[in-house]
Amino acid sequence: MFTGIVERVGSIRAVTDRSTTRRFTIACGALAEELSLGDSVSVDGACFTVAALGEDAFEVDVIGTSLDRTIASGYEEGSPVNLERALQMTGRVDGHLVQGHVDGVGHLKESGREGEFWKLTFELPEDVAALTVARGSITLNGVSLTVADMPGATACVVGLIPYTYEHTNLGALQPGAPVNVEGDLIGKYVGKILAARSQETSE
Repeated sequence: MFTGIVERVGSIRAVTDRSTTRRFTIACGALAEELSLGDSVSVDGACFTVAALGEDAFEVDVIGTSLDRTIASGYEEGSPVNLERALQMTGRVDGHLVQGHVDGVGHLKESGREGEFWKLTFELPEDVAALTVARGSITLNGVSLTVADMPGATACVVGLIPYTYEHTNLGALQPGAPVNVEGDLIGKYVGKILAARSQETSE
């Protein structure tokens, strides 16, 4: 479980294809000192397990289903990635509860600065958009964000303060860029319950 508050922007140092997995070496500086083998780390919002550790980097193995469902398949040497260690349930949750289970891939439609902040519009997967509401929560590349507006059936607008713009990889996105999307956990359960009740009513 994570909070969506990015601790560091790391980078992909190496990509190694294996017989059934793809291994990523992720440079993360001093953050490596805080990790142990087997730890869960959010990489652009996807929960991966630390398989190997170095002085300033760690390695993860990603299987086919995760490559198909996330933006990890597009990683190459030098790609910036948002990193967050797993939540310790003894402190404050500064973002919202994030599972690290990516629901799908969205795309940046447009980005522009408005005074002191940046406004970004994303195209979301249909199933995620159906559970997303204005002023609710959403996770994009592992960043906990508040939905400012839903101007279309699958469009989502978020605002980035300067700190978030400068300390995550969202500020470097260009229109058309893919992002990992995780819908709000509460919305998923509410949607599941309502769908079940609707089916019972129709039977």
